[in-house]
Amino acid sequence: MKDSFSPNVRKEIGHYVYLYIDPRDNSVFYIGKGQNNRVFDHLKDKNENEKVKRIAEIMESGQEPIIEILVHGIESDETIKKIEAAAIDLIGLQNLTNIQSGYESIKYGRKKLEEIESMYDGKLVQITEPAIMINICSTFRYGMEPIELYDATRSAWVVGTDREKAKYAMPVYGNVIQEVYEIKQWFEKGSTFNSRLIESDISAEKRWEFVGKLAPEEIRKMYKLKKTDAFASGSSNPIKYLNIRDDK
Repeated sequence: MKDSFSPNVRKEIGHYVYLYIDPRDNSVFYIGKGQNNRVFDHLKDKNENEKVKRIAEIMESGQEPIIEILVHGIESDETIKKIEAAAIDLIGLQNLTNIQSGYESIKYGRKKLEEIESMYDGKLVQITEPAIMINICSTFRYGMEPIELYDATRSAWVVGTDREKAKYAMPVYGNVIQEVYEIKQWFEKGSTFNSRLIESDISAEKRWEFVGKLAPEEIRKMYKLKKTDAFASGSSNPIKYLNIRDDK
């Protein structure tokens, strides 16, 4: 299998975005960016990850991964990183062996029209119900199934007894409220079924998860996809209480 470009190709190709495709079903399973011979490096990769495993499976089937250049001749590193991020968003991280979304995807990546409008033209919503705001920036991705968003929101957090006073839970991503859930009950982490694989927690802090359901439609219409400044201060704490404690 080819493992390098000729000197002339390396000279002309510039920055590029490339695709690894599984010939068994023609699905794109990895998206990357690079210069020179970067596209071939994965064929020699010995790390233990899903991308390497997929390449090995293809080879063992007697075939080779199909490698395509999506775009090339780009001069700016900034531009090529954004093109790579857009390609990852288009295919969906859940369909790829890439470990993470692309460059600045959280802020500039794929979004619904309502989310774009909320980000740049939306007025801050005034929340009047007792609520717990949960920043899910590390787990959110475009196109999440409803159960995935629910499970990413409800588990598992370091929260005190004030959790019992919250009627609603609102997951926040990009300063936009993604959904509204009505909290029914809190449990210790791991006590309820979760569709997501939760990593074991090595910290000494106790974590909690709630079970609930979608909030009434009138409440969802008030807050879903509305803009919030709950995490505008830049605090690393993913939890914010509203209308619960006297000091909040």
